[in-house]
Amino acid sequence: MKYFTATVLLKGKKNFHSFFAETKKEAHYISKIKFSGMLIKVEETEPPLEIKFQMFKDNLFKNMKKKKIKQDALIASMRQLAVMANAGISIHDSLYEMAEATNDKNLATILSTIAEDINSGQSLSDSMENYRFQLGNLTLAMVKLGEQTGNMAESLYKLSDMLEEIRRNVIKFKKAMAYPRNVMIAMAVAFTILISYVVPKFKTMFDKFNTELPLPTLILLKLEYIFNNYGLYVLAGLSLFVIVLRYFINNSLSFRFRWHQFLLRVYLIKNIILYATLNRFTLVFSELVRAGIPIAEALDTAIEMIDNLPLKKKLLTIRSTVEKGGSLHNGLADTELFENMIVQMVRAGESSGQLDAMLDKVAEYFKMKFDRIID
Repeated sequence: MKYFTATVLLKGKKNFHSFFAETKKEAHYISKIKFSGMLIKVEETEPPLEIKFQMFKDNLFKNMKKKKIKQDALIASMRQLAVMANAGISIHDSLYEMAEATNDKNLATILSTIAEDINSGQSLSDSMENYRFQLGNLTLAMVKLGEQTGNMAESLYKLSDMLEEIRRNVIKFKKAMAYPRNVMIAMAVAFTILISYVVPKFKTMFDKFNTELPLPTLILLKLEYIFNNYGLYVLAGLSLFVIVLRYFINNSLSFRFRWHQFLLRVYLIKNIILYATLNRFTLVFSELVRAGIPIAEALDTAIEMIDNLPLKKKLLTIRSTVEKGGSLHNGLADTELFENMIVQMVRAGESSGQLDAMLDKVAEYFKMKFDRIID
């Protein structure tokens, strides 16, 4: 929403009214029906500092309250919905039954709200769009696939399998990170004890020597001084930094893009993100192609579920290439994300009419690369 100020002439006096609107056209319309007098102009302005602070506070608490559904609960609910849809029970009734049965209050609220939306005439995917953060992009992509193909049960079964695969990868990643995480915690505890109790004793001894100390020792003494005199301030500053960072990641598209770019430059993390993303993209894309969805539409749905913005931007060039009449393998080559071997595999799949099968092999290849990094 943008902030506008309308200047209205009433009884020979100029009055200024400020409000939020989506566009300048909408702002003009609001001004005409809401404020008495002759409208002189409407212009976009900067909101006052107190309004900016209120917006920051509202968005911050809104994002803190947002909670993703636990992966186990989401998988169980999608598999249960698939079983009920396969048995011929309507989606509306299935969602109400699941909302009543689940112990997850957040999930129960979402399911009952979606059921009400369906009852009022919305499609399942349109209603789920309001809960993209909680349900995830993959869930929405596969539900759209079910609506497009007319086989919701099969799409939900496949979604459950893919969520299970992602969950296994997350568990594998957490296990791999357990040892270095525990080592870092032990080092942090040891460093805190060293700075708090050991270094002060040496500081007293060094003061008695009255000699010039080497640089590493001076740095350690300086750290001890900061830690023991301003430790709480440093901790508060770090906490504030994390909160502000999360706020900008959630609310600023340009900042989120730069953050994702930074992650793609971090050693090891960049490859985990890259191969996990390409694995999910090819997995969903192959399912859409197998279901008979046109390639351009399949690309739209598969790309929509990608979270990393720089990778999403690169993959969107494939859609552009296909729309202009180019081949899929040329589009993949233009992104510079896919190895030449992958491009040739897709080219062979296009030539032989077995694109979906070849894309399955590509998805397996990226899964293998991901597993190797984790191992």
